[in-house]
Amino acid sequence: MLVSSRSIAARQVLLPMKRSKRLNDKTLAFWLITPPVLFLLLFTLYPIVKVFWMSLHQISVTQPWLGTPFIGLDNYAEALKDTRFWHSTGFTLAFSLITVVFEIVLGLFLAMIANKTFPFRGLVRAAILFPWALPAVTNALTWRWMYNSDYGLFNGMLLQWGWIDKPINWLGSTNLAFISVCIVAIWKTASFMAIILLGGLQSISHDIYEAAHIDGASKVQAFFQITLPLLKNVFLVALVLRTMHSLQAFDLMYGLTQGGPGNSTESLPMYIHTKAFIDMEWGYGSALGVLLFVIIFAISMLYLKFLYDPE
Repeated sequence: MLVSSRSIAARQVLLPMKRSKRLNDKTLAFWLITPPVLFLLLFTLYPIVKVFWMSLHQISVTQPWLGTPFIGLDNYAEALKDTRFWHSTGFTLAFSLITVVFEIVLGLFLAMIANKTFPFRGLVRAAILFPWALPAVTNALTWRWMYNSDYGLFNGMLLQWGWIDKPINWLGSTNLAFISVCIVAIWKTASFMAIILLGGLQSISHDIYEAAHIDGASKVQAFFQITLPLLKNVFLVALVLRTMHSLQAFDLMYGLTQGGPGNSTESLPMYIHTKAFIDMEWGYGSALGVLLFVIIFAISMLYLKFLYDPE
């Protein structure tokens, strides 16, 4: 009975202490999670809600006397009839598709090279990362100089080698401008793909390859049956990040062509910038921004549906 009474007394003392500790832990957790939640609400959720609200109103900074009348889905209806919107959307989708495909292929090639053991491997990895480390505007202006039809590097080399008779207007032709912009984007962002895929390659155990080699699998078979399947989720991350980035491309086109010639290289973000901050049509520009968000969200969901492997 004495032991029992002592144990009961001990429990009576420990239970309030445990409850107090739980309350302290919950209080600490609350104060730790409150700042990031407030940050997300203030700088993420509020701007999204505000842009959607603006897209349902007619807001023209150049005509403030009109106020901000509610017009419902009129801005979206206008966008669907806007040929410039469809052209910029088509260019953005084509640019994203071509660049992402070439970047993923070239990035995987660079990652497999960087994953091998050889002298000065660290320098090679640093060189692979260099294009991505360059600021986008600096990168665009450098390539714009190389593309220049009068004193550019490419025309100078081709003329000196006798491969062309007259300078090529790389950024003044519709088709060449599109190809030129894509080349710059691939050169810059393939290194980003390579770094992501390199991390995935390093997570694959060499024992798997050794076991496959013992079973008689060739390097090509090991690549398609081991490397690619095990990199599936890494590919998903790289594709989603790069696709979202390419669909929002602005600085590259602005630095290279300013959307020309004839708006042929105008991306949807550039058109949104034009309508919202040059024409000062904030309502219509907000509607275009919401449509861009819908496009990015839909493509991301398609990636998740067809590529995500929960195992």
